Amino acid sequence: MTHHPQMPLRCWAEIDLAALERNLNAIQAALPKPIRYIAVVKADAYGHGMQQTVARLMHAGIDMFAVANISEAATIREIGTGWPILVLSASLEEEEPYLFEYDLIQTISTIDEVQRLDTRGAKLRKKLKVHVKIDTGMGRLGVWHENAIELFEAVRKAEWLVLDGVFTHFSVAERDREFTDLQRERFSKTLESIDWLPKEKLLIHADNSAGIDSFAPDSFYNAVRIGLLQFGISPYPKSLFNRVSTSPIFSFKTRIGVVKTLPKGADISYGRTRTLDRDSVVAVLCAGYGDGVPLIISNRGCALIQGKRCPILGRVTMDQTIVDVTDLEIRPKHGDEACLIGSQDGDEIRLEEFSEWAETISWEILCSITKRVSRVYKTSIATA
Repeated sequence: MTHHPQMPLRCWAEIDLAALERNLNAIQAALPKPIRYIAVVKADAYGHGMQQTVARLMHAGIDMFAVANISEAATIREIGTGWPILVLSASLEEEEPYLFEYDLIQTISTIDEVQRLDTRGAKLRKKLKVHVKIDTGMGRLGVWHENAIELFEAVRKAEWLVLDGVFTHFSVAERDREFTDLQRERFSKTLESIDWLPKEKLLIHADNSAGIDSFAPDSFYNAVRIGLLQFGISPYPKSLFNRVSTSPIFSFKTRIGVVKTLPKGADISYGRTRTLDRDSVVAVLCAGYGDGVPLIISNRGCALIQGKRCPILGRVTMDQTIVDVTDLEIRPKHGDEACLIGSQDGDEIRLEEFSEWAETISWEILCSITKRVSRVYKTSIATA
């Protein structure tokens, strides 16, 4: 959202880019050498802002970027050159010329893709790097592991395609180690079954933020794909990944628009969704579901005001949310800061907890904070 520099903020997200760099350094230090670091920055860098996040990651020393589509890749190319960019999703046929124009790496799942891209490369007289994705149980993109040999042979025969890497994606690494181990076994057996595959020359990756908890340092993997963890967010409620400690870089804040007293028994909010059981002091926050506060946290979530948890009263509305501030020692006033996600005066509402209130996952919450929430970037130097 465009924000006039002199206009006061009523609802904003703070992103600590120095903490992002510290997180990156901590993750890299915890991994064996020489594991390459693929920074996943799709969906506007998980809602943190593509331009600022990518620029800081470039400065911090990542090896490669991964995005969902060509449009996101083009944005990175405008920020800086020299970094390989992997397109994780399938590209539409009309998008394919831009793979060659921006020197991207395309994920391949089908022989049809191989044939189309090889034909296009011949017309353009340009070669294109590709990564073959093997479906080991996700059921989304990728060639099913039992049928992979035919696809690899097609890539091998394609004159204008260069096999640069192979990868898979773990579907339940955050909670099911047994199935993740099965996926690893399927992936390994598939690669071992192709005797001509030059594994030592390829980028081989499977581990995302959740998967690196079970990363095998003595395996043939030579890269990891990190998204959520670099932003200081655990991919599961209680992190199992004990080799590295990261800090949240994202905070979601707003201000109090009105403070008022309401009597016991008052039926408040849309739908009369809360009846007050006592005389109450309430604060009306300048944020609602139009800003990314999920409707489902009505009557169940909290906001931090003066470092204390103040319960949400009634239904979250489009532009405002009512919270109970009766128990605060000092009556808050118009314009005071309220923290929806982040730390304030000794207490913290982590994104993971906020997501549990909303009965969803952290990824969705980050992507749902809307464009009318201004992003404020802290750009101090990262220190150990």
